[in-house]
Amino acid sequence: MSGWVWTFVTYMFIHGNFGHVFFNMFGLFIFGQQVEERMGSKEFILYYLVTGALAGIFSFVVYYLTGSYVVALMGASGALYAVQLAYAVYFPDAILYIWGILPLRAPVMVLGFTVLSLFFVITGGGGNVAHLTHLAGFGFGWLYFVVRLAISPWRRLIGR
Repeated sequence: MSGWVWTFVTYMFIHGNFGHVFFNMFGLFIFGQQVEERMGSKEFILYYLVTGALAGIFSFVVYYLTGSYVVALMGASGALYAVQLAYAVYFPDAILYIWGILPLRAPVMVLGFTVLSLFFVITGGGGNVAHLTHLAGFGFGWLYFVVRLAISPWRRLIGR
């Protein structure tokens, strides 16, 4: 049991299969570069690790309290969802193309991913994906902006 506390950070660096790591890193490639440029490297690394770790801790506590003792969290999705939120906050007018054809503004994409994850949490669908961790990543990303950076994500996202 010695050293188990580090798993709240290390879980972000293991993945279930090639597709899992590919899509997490593809998302980090798309959104992370510009967010890192805007935040600076040190702040970006802190943001990524703090939001990812807090999303993992939150999920662990919820799973533990609901009796799901054998859930294995893995992947960077909690931190990646926080990075997507940061992208939308810093670049609210950016247009992203879903499947290369459907244009969406970054805040609409964030809202869409949030609603989709919330739907799967409520319905219990979505397979072996920790949608709760995605939502926690969004939530802790939001809190990070408010508490550490003194930025209102809501005002940035709605353009006020």
